[in-house]
Amino acid sequence: MGRGGYIGGMKRFLLLFLLALAGAGEFKDPAPPKVNDSVVEVEGKAAAYEGLKFHGAPKALAAGAVTNDWPRFLGPGHNATSVETKLLKTLPAKMPVVWEAKKGPGYGAPAIVGDRLILFHRVGDEEIVECLQSDTGLRFWQVKYATAYQDRYGYCDGPRASPVIDEGRVYTIGAEGTFSCLDLKTGHLFWRRKLLDEFKCPQNFFGVGSTPLLDGNLVIVNVGAPGGPSVVALDKKNGKMIWGAGEQWGPSYASPVPAVLHGKKRVLVFAGGESRIPSGGLMSIDPADGKLDFEYPWRSRTHESVNASSPLVIGDSVFISECYGRGSVLVEVKADFSPKEVWSNAAFGIHFMMPIFKDGFVYGIHGHGPLDCPLVCVDVKDGKEKWRTEPEWEEVVQTRQGPRKIKLSFARASFTQVDGRTLVLSEHGHLLWIDLNPVGYKELSRTWLFLAAETWTPPAISRGLLYVCQNSAEMITKQEPRIICYEMRESK
Repeated sequence: MGRGGYIGGMKRFLLLFLLALAGAGEFKDPAPPKVNDSVVEVEGKAAAYEGLKFHGAPKALAAGAVTNDWPRFLGPGHNATSVETKLLKTLPAKMPVVWEAKKGPGYGAPAIVGDRLILFHRVGDEEIVECLQSDTGLRFWQVKYATAYQDRYGYCDGPRASPVIDEGRVYTIGAEGTFSCLDLKTGHLFWRRKLLDEFKCPQNFFGVGSTPLLDGNLVIVNVGAPGGPSVVALDKKNGKMIWGAGEQWGPSYASPVPAVLHGKKRVLVFAGGESRIPSGGLMSIDPADGKLDFEYPWRSRTHESVNASSPLVIGDSVFISECYGRGSVLVEVKADFSPKEVWSNAAFGIHFMMPIFKDGFVYGIHGHGPLDCPLVCVDVKDGKEKWRTEPEWEEVVQTRQGPRKIKLSFARASFTQVDGRTLVLSEHGHLLWIDLNPVGYKELSRTWLFLAAETWTPPAISRGLLYVCQNSAEMITKQEPRIICYEMRESK
């Protein structure tokens, strides 16, 4: 490290230290956690367990294949984009399964680093963090703690937020705001916080559902405390609060994302959950000190509405969207870090999927669903719609009364940009390759994994393997919810 880098690092350290001494600016830490970093546990061997079924080892990676870890929600770039290459170009009628394991309620996506996969779900009255071997499903360790969360809208009672792996540690936040920091190798608990209790936050519509952001030494959470802070940054090593930002907006179901705007690091938060006067919008925050650049209001006037789609960074602009009335807006962040609306489009409203930006166009699923969920393409220059379509497929399912034809579509699907194409996981278990282009919809290949509702969790891709969460029972076979590892490696 050069002298300039050393001095810059020291300045940053002193700034964070002074902020901590000052009580995180305007906001004080209500309950700094106790840290247990003195115990060194022995790393265990991966072992089989009830509910795991191993089908067969995957083939070797193709020569020249590029691979990546999937350490967090929406992948390494926080934007549902992967650098993986040499994946299957044609999806077979029956996708090869490497392993599958039963899982309890929960909508969180797995996180993968190396041969470690973290699954966060609920079994009975406990939220469970499990560390599995990524290519066999064997279990290294699991950590459990009690939960009493009940979803008042009748959805699952499991965690919504996804685990995050960072520098050998695992970070999870449950539906009731239980925030844990664990050792990736052993499951040792370094620290734990009860964020909703500590910040006196009421239960949001569907509990806590925003995945934390790891940024340098910070772990950033849209906690949404009444009267502030809306966003907190904790020291990732000890869990103590470094800064708080914002006073007016509650927690959303969108996850914070990092950005570089005009050459400067920022954190973008699309806040806004349950409040009697619905409120929320885009926040731009300097992660170095928690300084709030701006708050740009963008929220439906409907009480039972949420902001749930994570911000999409496009150059020095930010695209945000909700599906309860306001739709989408492109916000330019000016050089002085003030916001300016470029365009808005009320007819293009995304519920909770991450939209894809490609070659000057934004693509996403419009609508609240489950019906009437077209795929829409808009021009990023002016927000004008190029096309919309809602592909349907007729499938035959075997019932007790004999074969039955049903029609299915994308519904509330998730998209992943990878290997030069877009991988789609539909709400009812279809897997597709499509080509996103401004001319029109183009399907390249399609298969059907299972028939199950609530397949809302974005898949994870790492080292040519695809990890899919089946979140509810299969409708015909009654196959229990599971996590499934599929073979996606191209032949040599």
